[in-house]
Amino acid sequence: MTQAFDAAAQQAQLEHRSRQALELARMLGADACEVGASVDQGVDVSVREGEVETVELSRDQGIAVTVYLGKRKGSASSTDAGEASIRAVVEKAIAIARYTGEDAAAGLADAELMATHLPDLKAHHPWPLTTEEAIDLALACEAAGRGKAGIKSSDGASLSSGEGVRVYANSHGFLGSQRGSRHSLSCMLIAEDAAGMQRDYDFTSARDPRDLWAPECVGERAAEKTLRRLGARRPATGRMPVLFDPNLAVGLVGSLMGAIAGGALFRQSSFLCDRLGDALFPEWFSLQEKPMEVGAMASSPFDNDGVQTRDNVFIDKGRLSSYMLSAYSARRLGMSTTANAGGARNLRITAPLASREELLERMGRGVLVTELMGQGVNGVTGDYSRGAAGFWVENGKIQHPVEEFTIAGNLEAMFRGLAGVGSDIDTRGSIHTGSWLIDEMTVAGG
Repeated sequence: MTQAFDAAAQQAQLEHRSRQALELARMLGADACEVGASVDQGVDVSVREGEVETVELSRDQGIAVTVYLGKRKGSASSTDAGEASIRAVVEKAIAIARYTGEDAAAGLADAELMATHLPDLKAHHPWPLTTEEAIDLALACEAAGRGKAGIKSSDGASLSSGEGVRVYANSHGFLGSQRGSRHSLSCMLIAEDAAGMQRDYDFTSARDPRDLWAPECVGERAAEKTLRRLGARRPATGRMPVLFDPNLAVGLVGSLMGAIAGGALFRQSSFLCDRLGDALFPEWFSLQEKPMEVGAMASSPFDNDGVQTRDNVFIDKGRLSSYMLSAYSARRLGMSTTANAGGARNLRITAPLASREELLERMGRGVLVTELMGQGVNGVTGDYSRGAAGFWVENGKIQHPVEEFTIAGNLEAMFRGLAGVGSDIDTRGSIHTGSWLIDEMTVAGG
């Protein structure tokens, strides 16, 4: 392993460096300044076919400084947070600001919005793992998957474990810091039959290593998913219901959040511009964020502007009730920040939930999508077209795997046509949701 990570010492040092940068910016004539600093350390190992493939020990740090000369803004950054480097970064940021044009929306978030409630959200759970122990866990994961009858070979198993500290400070006198950790284990396997080879994977991820699935569980789940894909064929072409697996429904939520993000809105590059209050989803569907949720993957008491985070409801009983705004994008739109500089934190859905079996029965005939390919989402128009693989459903029952087809629609129509949300909630990331059943999309198969 790399040297021991003393989170408390790193936090104190970053806070000290941030204060130095702020004071130096003030002395050099900046009207306002903000500083972001971070340090991260981790280990990543990968194994393949029972052999160690890579071992990476990392330690990264950085500091970014933004200064304001009136309404002129300059930013600079460095991967070295030493005193000499901090001076160079501040001087460069000020030099840049002198040559930039004025921006009426530029500046820090209002001082009265700065976070004052800074509880420990239990985001830091270090894992005292040696490199040898990490390798053994990855090998055990892969071996469990390779041991399943029908598995031909492995594309490998990987374990990642990291922790870090981030600090944000500005010339309002605000300084916030947070420690965090993230650990994951994944496995990808290959199976083959007369129709050809198939590959699939599974993974586990958590802030606290005690919440990870057992390595054997990850490997076995990866094997089961891979074997289920054997014998895949192309589905029929037509208009039909589509059921998105939970890990893919997460992407639909992400597309929604991208469309209501302030940057897309003030650039007029979103299909949801000027749509506050409009019904986008069925009345039984709501979406909110919980940034102060203890131990969750994206929890933080302050956003990237230093603003106090709070619960936000973005979709309230089907209607778009809030955009996702930073201080800057809010000013551009003539609105108020929603404390979302840096994005949304811990998105949660409120809806009546149905089991996978109930959703399949409700679907009748269509496709269950478990993999998507390509980047066919147009944020300006909402048009959606992705390559896909999954399973053919007939009479509410899974019949056989399908591949090499395309699903297409429009996000607004898809949201409006949401016919059910599954109880199979994926909690491995910051967006928690179950499967999504869309009432009708175009499926283009063979």
